[in-house]
Order: sequence, then C-alpha cells, then structure tokens
Amino acid sequence: MPTQKYFVFLRSVPGKQEPPSPAQMQEMSAAFKSWRDRFKANIIDMGGMLKPGGRVLTASGVTDGPFAEAKEVVGGYMVVAADSYEGAVEITRQCPGVVRPGSSVEIREIVSQ
Repeated sequence: MPTQKYFVFLRSVPGKQEPPSPAQMQEMSAAFKSWRDRFKANIIDMGGMLKPGGRVLTASGVTDGPFAEAKEVVGGYMVVAADSYEGAVEITRQCPGVVRPGSSVEIREIVSQ
C-alpha cells in the first residue's frame, strides 16, 4: 500500500449548477461506487463537500468568508495515498464528477513527520 499522502482540494466556480436528473444521479452513484471500490486502498479520507460560507481567521481577527466575488471556491476535499504525484493525479482524475467544466482540482503532498 502506498504511504505518501496527498490532500486534494476540489474547487468550482461560484454559482448555481443545474442539478442532475434522478437517472443521472443513479449513474453517477454507480460510477462513484465503482471508483471507490477500485481505489479503496488509496482513499485515506473520503472527505466531503463543504457548506458555503464559513469564517476566515487572520492576525487581525475573524471575518465571514469565503467571499462570493472569489473566482473559485473550495467545495470539497479528500486525502489519497499514492506512490507519486502522478499516481495521486490518476486516482483523482478517475473519480467521477471531480474533473468537469467549471472546476479545478489542486493536489498537494502532505509532509510526513
């Protein structure tokens, strides 16, 4: 099993997206289950979607955020294990619904202690 961990930020452009139909939801759910089963040894933390809003902490205090005028917002995350960046990219790329128009994914290596 790979031991290097990678943090995956799931970003999208703010705004409303068309919800999938029930048939599309079933198809997406089946594809996601298949992906999850295939990479179960690599998925350390499935993470999840993030609610809009939140708080931003800086040295000068706490404010509401992230802000709607941002070009992209972090909408979710997950942690995967792989032997290399290329492996982490491939695991993430194959996750249904992650790479799509209007979205981007940032993958960062987690420093081992």
